[in-house]
Amino acid sequence: MPETKKDKFIRIAENRTNKVIQMIRNLSNLSNKSNYEFNSEDVKKIFNAIEKETKIAKLKFTDKGEIKFKLNKQ
Repeated sequence: MPETKKDKFIRIAENRTNKVIQMIRNLSNLSNKSNYEFNSEDVKKIFNAIEKETKIAKLKFTDKGEIKFKLNKQ
């Protein structure tokens, strides 16, 4: 029986999600100040970039990433 679109989604989503989780865990290893030097601005930049990309990805799942323009009534 051929793989359905849902089966393919599940297979790939699980794989990619597990890769992202592992990369986040690897990133957290940088928090060891005995091995690395960083400041709060460095940490802020890292997590701002991650949060931005996460929001963009989530938008693509929810409304196809479309940005809607509306003029408010006065």
